[in-house]
Amino acid sequence: MYDVHSPKATEFIDHQEILDTLAYAAKNKDNKELVRSLIQRARDCKGLTHREAALLLECNDPELIEEMYQVAREIKQKFYGNRIVMFAPLYLSNYCINGCVYCPYHAKNKHIRRKKLTQDEIRQEVIALQDMGHKRLALETGEDPKNNPIEYVLESIKTIYSIKHKNGAIRRVNVNIAATTVENYRKLKEAGIGTYILFQETYNKESYEALHPTGPKSDYAYHTEAMDRAMEAGIDDVGCGVLFGLETYRYDFVGILMHAEHLEARFGVGPHTISVPRICPADDIDTADFTNAVPDEIFQKIIAVIRIAVPYTGMIISTRESVSCRKKVLDLGISQISGGSRTSVGGYVEKESPEENSAQFDVSDTRSLDEVVNWLLELGYIPSFCTACYREGRTGDRFMSLVKSGQIANCCHPNALMTLKEYLEDYASEDTKKKGLALIERELKNIERDKTREICERNLKEIESGKRDFRF
Repeated sequence: MYDVHSPKATEFIDHQEILDTLAYAAKNKDNKELVRSLIQRARDCKGLTHREAALLLECNDPELIEEMYQVAREIKQKFYGNRIVMFAPLYLSNYCINGCVYCPYHAKNKHIRRKKLTQDEIRQEVIALQDMGHKRLALETGEDPKNNPIEYVLESIKTIYSIKHKNGAIRRVNVNIAATTVENYRKLKEAGIGTYILFQETYNKESYEALHPTGPKSDYAYHTEAMDRAMEAGIDDVGCGVLFGLETYRYDFVGILMHAEHLEARFGVGPHTISVPRICPADDIDTADFTNAVPDEIFQKIIAVIRIAVPYTGMIISTRESVSCRKKVLDLGISQISGGSRTSVGGYVEKESPEENSAQFDVSDTRSLDEVVNWLLELGYIPSFCTACYREGRTGDRFMSLVKSGQIANCCHPNALMTLKEYLEDYASEDTKKKGLALIERELKNIERDKTREICERNLKEIESGKRDFRF
């Protein structure tokens, strides 16, 4: 039985409810009046239910799809403006005891080079990331209690926060590690993590169990209920995601919206972020083995409708996607992107030969961080390195209340400009710096509050003279 408030995975992600939702969407997809009424109601920025969103996704009318896209753009602009937050993944270890059939880290892969960073190697990786200009990292490890225990992750977080190289500093460490216990989530909270991220991969229990035949990750309920345990432990910023292409996109689209509804219903706070990766080639993984590939047109519609259905959430797209794909979805809902990413252990310092490839997946967007920043500036976006909300305690329901009221822009907009200024002064190429300074000059005029604008202008001058880390 479907119960959005239930702590049980098979009840808040109810298989029959998903099937009924998909049947409802298929039955009503040609009802233009109903679809248009939902699009119109979405403009109030209160979101839509999983069933309503499924109907929008199923609609194939070009005129209505363009209306959806326009509403998605309006919602994105209202909540996130033209800011794009920058981050990079940091892989600590690829030792793993799971049998995930879509990931080259699976335990049966005997030819991939296994590696675990020492604390000194982590220090070198972080310095390399700081020298690019990154302030926000997402830690990644395989699941292996022997090689990657929680103590190793905690020590690594402490190391990362301790490194101050030149003007560099990692100000927010998000963590993407395997589902764990309430006790371990408390330890992560005490270590000062930003967001706890865990991808569901697929919400279809039968498919999930076939894709995860061995290892602790094979427990569907334990994995799916991980966000509940994290929130019970006090981590109030959690990030969800599915790997589109493992199951039919319609099923997992409904599943992730149901998960968002469950977190909102049970804890009063939905997901801080939703990620939308698609299956891609990696080491011994061939995407031809997966028959649910999602074409670009559908992928764009998925992103737009998630933005409409869950207007408050941050949306993340990685370097799995091509430059052209990333460009198309920025205004439809995406608010965070990675840049200059390496998906191998030690990849920021050590250059691997193809034979030594230890990457979790192939990167499509191989540009440097500076090239990505330059590109965003050309497109009229503000590349933001801001971590202020986390450091000012604006997390969980405090963050969500500011987002839902539209007040978050009063902090995020000037913070984005100030952190961009830091990047331009410390790391940017001459061309990027020129474009960035021009954009800052234009964007200052868009700060509505006179007092905020005055403070921001003063801080920008202080940054130019060498001071760092101002924030609202």
